[in-house]
Amino acid sequence: MDSLRNCEPALRRTWMALCRSDEATETPRAHRLLGEEWVVWRRASGGLRVFANQCPHRLAPLTTGWCEGDSLRCGYHGWLFDSDGQCVEIPALGDGAIVPPRARLRAPAGVHESHHMIYVALETPWEAPPEVAVARDATFMRGDLTVMRARASAGLLADNFLDVAHFPFVHRGTFGAESEREVPAYHVTREGDGFSAVYEHDFANREDPGVASGERPLIQRRRLTYRYRAPYHLELDIEFLDAGGRNVIGFFLVPEDNEWVRIYSSLWRNDLGGSLERMAEAVDFEVAVIDEDLALQAQYRTFTMPLDVTQEVHTRADRITVELRRILADIVNRVS
Repeated sequence: MDSLRNCEPALRRTWMALCRSDEATETPRAHRLLGEEWVVWRRASGGLRVFANQCPHRLAPLTTGWCEGDSLRCGYHGWLFDSDGQCVEIPALGDGAIVPPRARLRAPAGVHESHHMIYVALETPWEAPPEVAVARDATFMRGDLTVMRARASAGLLADNFLDVAHFPFVHRGTFGAESEREVPAYHVTREGDGFSAVYEHDFANREDPGVASGERPLIQRRRLTYRYRAPYHLELDIEFLDAGGRNVIGFFLVPEDNEWVRIYSSLWRNDLGGSLERMAEAVDFEVAVIDEDLALQAQYRTFTMPLDVTQEVHTRADRITVELRRILADIVNRVS
């Protein structure tokens, strides 16, 4: 395959973000992924449940129904499904009636909850689910950006997040005006269906209180570590080498269908002194950055990403995004 669509079937065997943890409550709620709706809820006794949003009887959305203890009742004909998805009651047949064995909900192959996100593997996954290591570190605060939607290619959005050469041009209104145009040399290390890439550069640290006090200069050094897990789990770990502290940006893409993508993003910071106000400011800033990216992505007229690297012109500054294409191509080729 020369290009990747949002609903590429091979992605069903990868771990994909579905929603945030706080979107799973005792009220069933649907989320679209790869052209299908999946209903999510938490049992009254705890525990997460995810099934295709269709009752097997008349394919009614399960979001018409409601939870009864650990079970879910369809709002159309009242069929009751236990927490494993098996139908245990059909009111129209009366008490003691035999329930057809096929009367059960369709479940994904795997469900995983980590770093305030819920992931699913729709079919048996090739690798373990992704994690954000600092999410388990109590010294980090978490700030969640508003959920966004874009008419776009999920692959191109991932490419955009990983790309460093666009900073001075796309992000002129936020941080790009003072960015170096030349991309320093860096290396990409493949890690299964993912990679990490590290490089350092100078930047204007306007957030640092030490700049205002004269303790440190405005132009400082930082280390950027990109971590990627296929298909659309991305992290940027920013270490402030002069001022100290870290800022980890998580970017989790949900391809709803072949044209629309839902975007989740969170920050983990250990350099804000516990200030909710400063975290709110940091979140607002990241929203402005993503808005700049989405304004550029909105100019695309196709919703696919080339996987054949000969279709585009690449340079040494593009090592990280070329590796993205290679990994996604490997995944597609496994099932072709």
